[in-house]
Amino acid sequence: MSRARAYLDYNATAPVRPAVVEAVARALALPGNPSSIHAEGRAARAALEAARAQVAALVNARPEQVIFTSGGTEAANAALSGALRRDGQPAPTRLLHTATEHPCVAAGHRFADAAVDQLPVTRDGLIDLAALEVRLADLAGERVLLSVHAANNETGAVQPLSDVVALARAHGRTLVHSDAVQAAGKIPLDMAALGLDAITLSGHKFAAPKGVGVLVLADGVTLESAFLRGGGQERRQRCGTECLPAIVGMGEAARIARDTLNGEAARLSALRDRIEAGVRALAPDAVVFAAGAPRLPNTLSFSVPGLDAPSALIALDLAGVAVSSGSACSSGKVARSATLMAMGVDSDLAGGALRVSLGWNTVDEEVACFLDAFERALQPLYRRRGQAA
Repeated sequence: MSRARAYLDYNATAPVRPAVVEAVARALALPGNPSSIHAEGRAARAALEAARAQVAALVNARPEQVIFTSGGTEAANAALSGALRRDGQPAPTRLLHTATEHPCVAAGHRFADAAVDQLPVTRDGLIDLAALEVRLADLAGERVLLSVHAANNETGAVQPLSDVVALARAHGRTLVHSDAVQAAGKIPLDMAALGLDAITLSGHKFAAPKGVGVLVLADGVTLESAFLRGGGQERRQRCGTECLPAIVGMGEAARIARDTLNGEAARLSALRDRIEAGVRALAPDAVVFAAGAPRLPNTLSFSVPGLDAPSALIALDLAGVAVSSGSACSSGKVARSATLMAMGVDSDLAGGALRVSLGWNTVDEEVACFLDAFERALQPLYRRRGQAA
């Protein structure tokens, strides 16, 4: 049966998997509060802790390291609130983050403006490790919190976290947080092997319900003061009755993502490469962003000189194809990407950026549908060029 539309905006949100819907429905039928000690409460607690173990396994952490939140934004805000501590040491006095971080990091922290430094990135969107090393040396003696995302939500560029952590460890007073929202479920993430102090995830990026995320803290790392205060849930790190159905859904989605990770990465990478080849064939002057960097297997970000992104998005939408121009976290606005600008992309070219992102339910038919719709969206541009010639 032919699909009515092609949904290719998984980096904004992934459709919920059927198995996750079933898990959520089962959790909705549990009447108890996970903090209650009677049989109904114990059943709810068992479901909560099973989900915690599933999410922990996705990033090679222990269940007790996982703190459930309302999403990736709350988790990142908590990690960057200034309350993060390692082994009871004093609070960080300075925050460093890359110029391509998601707004939940760049605008969600609680540090004074004078205590925040943006780190430059290369033209492929990777952190400039030499600049990081110099800045850490300049800050010798200060306690630093460093935040580097695992993968960029717009371009798919995968950051060299092992190298970042190695530099941070050479500067012994540095804590390292990674916004791993876009990477989770798409590429392997091993928090212990990477040596990260904290990572943040969002369930709806890997086919769980919207409105649930986690902050994962390494051994010896705590939040000195709870971000939300109240009844003492989540080891007193994030108080408030847990949203059990969403959490159970996140656990099931994490389990499936972990079990299917390698096969899905290969499948999506092949589909992504087909789209990229098709775009280059239709528009030989197309520019693919972060083409020289390791990228998420599901993500393609590109621009065609002279192609207006808002007009192209509307044309594609009318043709039954859902893509985006970059981050979905701009209140529905289409604006030039701060990520691309930080990468040194020309303003006009950045204004035409389109992002295609694939996921668990993407099929060959949708690839063909996109390329057909994209070819039609290019026609007005090429007509104008022909008239100008």
